Parts: sequence; structure tokens; C-alpha cells
Amino acid sequence: MWRDTKILLIDDDLDRRRDMSVILDFLDEQCLACASGEWRGKVEALGSSRELLCVLLGAVEAPGAGLELIKALRGWDETLPVLLLGQHPPADWPKEVRRQVLASLETPPSYNKLLDSLHRAQVYRATPGQGRGLSREPNLFRSLVGTSRAIQQVRQLLQQVADTDACVLLLGESGTGKEVVARNLHYHSRRREAPFVPVNCSAITGELLESELFGHEKGAFSGALNSHVGRLELAHGGVLFLEEIDAMPLPVQARLLRVLKEGVFERLGGTRTQSVEVRVIAASHKNLEAMVGEGRFREDLYYRLSVFPIEMSPLRERVEDLPLLLNELIARLEHDKLGSIRFNSAAIMSLCRHDWPGNLRELANLVERMAIMHPYGVIGVQELPKKYRHIEGEDEQGDEGGAFEVGLPDPATLALLPPEGLDLKDYLAALEQTLIQQALDDSAGVVARAAERLRIRRTTLVEKMRKYGMGRREDGDEQPDPESATAAGHRSAVAPPGAEC
Repeated sequence: MWRDTKILLIDDDLDRRRDMSVILDFLDEQCLACASGEWRGKVEALGSSRELLCVLLGAVEAPGAGLELIKALRGWDETLPVLLLGQHPPADWPKEVRRQVLASLETPPSYNKLLDSLHRAQVYRATPGQGRGLSREPNLFRSLVGTSRAIQQVRQLLQQVADTDACVLLLGESGTGKEVVARNLHYHSRRREAPFVPVNCSAITGELLESELFGHEKGAFSGALNSHVGRLELAHGGVLFLEEIDAMPLPVQARLLRVLKEGVFERLGGTRTQSVEVRVIAASHKNLEAMVGEGRFREDLYYRLSVFPIEMSPLRERVEDLPLLLNELIARLEHDKLGSIRFNSAAIMSLCRHDWPGNLRELANLVERMAIMHPYGVIGVQELPKKYRHIEGEDEQGDEGGAFEVGLPDPATLALLPPEGLDLKDYLAALEQTLIQQALDDSAGVVARAAERLRIRRTTLVEKMRKYGMGRREDGDEQPDPESATAAGHRSAVAPPGAEC
């Protein structure tokens, strides 16, 4: 099933080792079964550690030997995922070891849970940098997930302004992702190789903020024992991100205005004028125009900063994006090896009725909390914290209890028609191919199961695959076509031509 890879089964319980070998053989998996003291002899015959898909680790006789065994496996191949049989990783295990444990399976494991765990192991092995802490290049506007009109407009504005030097003012409630937008602007501009320097103006007060921004000379004030380079100098050539700029005192506002007008400044306590070339991105969750009217914010600075304002919509105004946001947050948990969960349709409906005062930050915290409380479980309304239960218990009875994976918004908000138009036939064909490929990936390439997911007849799916030249495999025999199949578990929202996601 998993190409030519093998599974290393380690279990000191002979009967369970024999039973698991039979199950894996039934699934057409190649298995190397052994006791805990024999695993090195088993793997020596392999040409490379990459021939192993994962380790199924069962009972180990000696107390504490399970942790030492996993450490030994990490020393042999630190990217080798581990699936525990009949046990959970203890809380005192090191973080790097716990991250290498992808799942804990009951014995005997359920068919669906075992297949899902093997899928996860395949994705883990196929992802560059797994287990070594290597970072990957950020996805284009990764956090701006959704198909709502509000998020589509934000993406369009970002594309228009990202590669310019104009000041950008990000407005919106706390938790709507203003800093993430600022980092995306920097990453997709010609300044991406230069520094991105954030400053939270509400976290530093008075003279300290002035010193932090502009730097100071030795002896500028009591306690200034050495010269200090300010954030403005550190950001030279790059981006200075001023978060919560509404908290900046008026005297500091005046000095910042001079930087924007003339590109020069002096350190606190210094007399030498220095030049600086920097792009300023500011953010605020308050009404700056009202603050200008009250005399608490400089009018001239406001107009300098708001050359290109971008309003971030609160989550309650784009709840149609919530299913896709949940998918993205769960995918990040899985990527970071922090667990995984699924939400059923009733829970999704209940969450869509919540006001979300904390916006995306609140949603991310909820997902992480549910993953801790119900690891690898399906979250229904009753599993949600009380304040998120906006559906009565009887309303949930109609739900079939299936795990929610990809929520489809109202077709009216699915996509915006690009100004230049599009070829509808080609676009719909591409959309159909994408959904078919996702169904095949989720079903390990088994056509019958993919047809069930798409709610069409198997013969209809076969015809569509033949039409699009997609690789076909029979129910459990052939391997997926390597040219058409992608790593299982990877999903992406379909966006209209020209839209980033």
C-alpha cells in the first residue's frame, strides 16, 4: 500500500506481535517484526533507513526501556515516526521524543485509525525537515485562509501594495491577524532580505519607548551606561512594524513624523543627525481618526501613516471562512506534532453562531485546547466549552457524527470573478480534478472509497479519472500513479485564478 516501504514492529509480547503481523499482512504491508532487543539486527539488512515507513512500538519488558528505545531509534534515524500500541507517551518524556510519536493506537487497532496513522506517517516521512527543526519557506499569505469577500479583498490589497514602499496602516480588532499581514507584506516585497523589526508601542512607555525606537548615547539619562542602537537603525533598508501605535506618546509621534518626512533622526542625548531608509507599517485596534479629534494623536502623522489603509474584518463578519480556518489550524497542529482532531458538522454550526470577541486568536486557542482535551477525537457540540454551545442537544441528533474535514461555504461566496474574467469551463474542470485528487489521496488511492467520499458511482469516478488522465488503482492492489498522486494529508483550498491562499 505504501509503495516499497516497510513497517518495523517492535513488541516483547509475542502473541500481540503475531496478531499485529497478521493484521499488517492482511493490509498488504511489509512488516519486520521483532522483540525490543532484536531491532538492530532486523534493520541491518535494509539498504537505507528510508526503506522504513514507521515503527509500531508495543510492550517493552524492562521499565523505562521504551523511552531509551525511541532515543536509540532517533539516533539511527531522527525522522523515523513512531506509533505506540496500547499506550500513551508519558508527560515526562522529552519534547522531541513526544513529537516523534504520531499516534497512540488501541490493541487491536481499529481499521480507520490504523490507516489514518499510516497516512500521517507517510506525510511525516515525505515532509522535508521533519524531526530536525528545519524551517520551510512561508506559504503565500498562508494565514489569510478563506473564500469570503472580505478576505478576498484583503488579499487583493496586499498584492497591490506589497512591492511598493508606501506606508501601510492596518486597522481592526485585536486578534484579526494584523502582524501576520505585516510580515506577509515584508516577505513579498523587494525588502524581504532586509530586517523586519516589530515594536509593540503599548508594551513600552514614555522615555523608554523613545530610547527603544531611536536609540540613546551613553549618559543620555540615568542608567544609560552605554550607547544603544534603536529599532529604527536596526530596520534600516527593511520594515519597521509599529504595533498598537495609538499608545505612542505625542513627543515620540513628533520624532517619528520627522523620520517619515525627512528620513533623519538623532539618538536620545545625541547631536549627530543620522539618515535612515525604512518602510513603516503601523497597526491599531482603535479609531485613530477619533483620537485625532480628541487631540491624542497627531493629525499630520495619521495622514502620513495611512497612505494605504487596510481594514481587517473580525471573524464574526466572515464566519463562512471558519471551516477552512479550522482545517488550517488543525493542519498546523499536525505539522508541529501537537496532535490532531476533527469537528463534526453540528460543532461547526455551533461555532459559526459564536461572536468571537478574540477573533482568530480565540479560535486558535480553542483548537489547541480541544486537541489537548480530546486527542485524535471527533469534537461534537457536547465536547465544546459551554460558551461555544449555541445548538441544543437535540439539534445534534441529526448529525451523522462524521468528522468534519473540508467545509464548503455558500456557493455565492465561493469565489470572486476576476476583473479580466475567466474561462468557466476550464476553471470548473480544474476544480473537479482537485477535489477528485484530494478524495484519492484521503482514500490511499482506492477508487471505491474515493467515490464514496465524492458521493458518486465508482464507474462515474473511473470515467472522470480517465477523462483527466489521472492514475487509477484497483481496490487495494495497485500503487497510486506517482505522477498524479500527492502526499496524503496535504490539502489546499481552491482559489479563483489570480487569488493567493
